[in-house]
Amino acid sequence: MNIILLGPPGAGKGTQAARLVERHGMRQLSTGDMLRAAVKAETPTGLKVKAIMEAGELVSDEIVSTLISEELVALPQTVGLIFDGYPRTAAQAQQLDDILARHHRKLDRVVELEVDEDALVERITGRFSCANCGAPYHDRYKLPKVAGTCDVCGSHDFKRRPDDNEATVRTRMAEYRAKTAPILPYYQERGLVRKIDGMAPVEDVAASIDEILGQ
Repeated sequence: MNIILLGPPGAGKGTQAARLVERHGMRQLSTGDMLRAAVKAETPTGLKVKAIMEAGELVSDEIVSTLISEELVALPQTVGLIFDGYPRTAAQAQQLDDILARHHRKLDRVVELEVDEDALVERITGRFSCANCGAPYHDRYKLPKVAGTCDVCGSHDFKRRPDDNEATVRTRMAEYRAKTAPILPYYQERGLVRKIDGMAPVEDVAASIDEILGQ
């Protein structure tokens, strides 16, 4: 089963992708991670990407397509794919179809995690973590059992991501809507899109995805 996970930052795509990888042996293909890995490994494509990024330019769709193709060469047909952060335009969606066809695969589902913007702002802006071990907490949903002390390691130091603020979150939401608007009709016409409540508890979201995938 090959799928695309859609949803704005904070909707839980990463959490659900990790569960699919762990429970069903799927492979998550995040273009950002692939670009960074290629640069670090200094592959021919990675060296090209590094030069482009150092020049402050955008990586072309052609290079992203090459990275995806290189990943698929090494994967057995039995391993399902999870695309995260790609495609973002109608042109990329068409390119992905071509890439999958060349590797004798097809896209089976597009799963969109729908969210309430105000609730998502609260979810994201309330996040913080232990500065020592990284244990996650939340102002409303998961405070340390002892105030000011990490449940896991006992540290008293905590941190928040600088971009976890309301203005940034709402900007990212607007960017997401602008980027996904062109590709949803492309997949809706083929009956591939399934929408689920991304604000539901993690276990419920996972169960909904499993149901969609027939797992």
